Amino acid sequence: MTQLPGLLDTEAIRKDFPILDRLVHEDRKLVYLDNAATSQKPRQVLDALSEYYERYNANVHRGVHVLAEEATALYEGARDKVAEFINAPSRDEVIFTKNASESLNLVANMLGWADEPYRVDAETEIVITEMEHHSNIVPWQLLSQRTGAKLKWFGLTDDGRLDLSNIDQIITEKTKIVSFVLVSNILGTLNPVEAIVRRAQEVGALVCVDASQAAPHMPLDVQALQADFVAFTGHKMCGPTGIGVLWGRQELLEDLPPFLGGGEMIETVSMHSSTYAPAPHKFEAGTPPIAQAVGLGAAIDYLDSIGMDKILAHEHALTEYAVQRLSAVPDLRIIGPETAEDRGAAISFTLGDIHPHDVGQVLDEQGIAVRVGHHCARPVCLRYGIPATTRASFYLYSTPAEIDALVDGLEHVRNFFG
Repeated sequence: MTQLPGLLDTEAIRKDFPILDRLVHEDRKLVYLDNAATSQKPRQVLDALSEYYERYNANVHRGVHVLAEEATALYEGARDKVAEFINAPSRDEVIFTKNASESLNLVANMLGWADEPYRVDAETEIVITEMEHHSNIVPWQLLSQRTGAKLKWFGLTDDGRLDLSNIDQIITEKTKIVSFVLVSNILGTLNPVEAIVRRAQEVGALVCVDASQAAPHMPLDVQALQADFVAFTGHKMCGPTGIGVLWGRQELLEDLPPFLGGGEMIETVSMHSSTYAPAPHKFEAGTPPIAQAVGLGAAIDYLDSIGMDKILAHEHALTEYAVQRLSAVPDLRIIGPETAEDRGAAISFTLGDIHPHDVGQVLDEQGIAVRVGHHCARPVCLRYGIPATTRASFYLYSTPAEIDALVDGLEHVRNFFG
């Protein structure tokens, strides 16, 4: 068995994840390498969800009966856990959404409806990057189409990094918002936050960071990022689907208008007008994802029990090993940084002229789960002149043996297609 420095005790960790014991295609042991799409869930999270529904299920906040009070305590307790996990100055800066996509749409719509000095209109500019997930492209395109704002973006270098050579021309005095991914879901690139934030602050622009591929894998400190908004999702970090987070600076959340209207987000309502509750409830209309928030809280407890620094070290060692092994596969081309430095634990690649969908299908027959396609980042594929990629992505329970299985599987793919 391959031994690497910095690895977690994956034998013990994997016992917490029942799905990892599954056999697929009747007799194939599951090798799960699709963690950038969604992570698996430990028993601690599954138990928290079951316990909530079995013992505490009720709607939150206004109820005075015991179940409502207990459900509210669990829901708001999850908010406290998120705030501590990301080092938020205040729990009231943590907004629950259904995923990171909704969080990013929330920011875009707030700025489209805002008063000055935050309003995005035909005299302003929006800046994104060419490596964004579609969830951080389409909302800004929609906002640009509605308001007439000019949409600009940073391009990519040949080795899968942001080209910041023209940063002063991309981020200008007209820029109102700069929104970019912390870690690319397709390239794995860890972006230079400090340089982008510094330039945005020079011109008075707001900064939104998509941390969906960062929050599960490394310590996330929103104060250190110095961003104005940070979005991430629960299902990639051992939590359930249907729960996301938007963190925003308190003063911004107080000044910006809500995106969704309905119950819970109001203070008073008449037939003529309404006033709104303070943040975060101003942005959480209707019945929130209560059980999902409880599950996310349990996931944070689980990750904290292991330690985000240790998870980061584990994944760095695995990524270094994976880059080394994959680079030796004939005809394989890594799309993105070809070293383990300044990158996350997702590696996209092509294999000669074999279509990635065919690669994924043959790997699946061997029990190896990878992701194929554009990964909701089609502009990246266009930039590098490829139809799609195969992506392998790792997490705290991934092992060197699974990387070896992937490399052996790719050899089988090459032999299968001659």
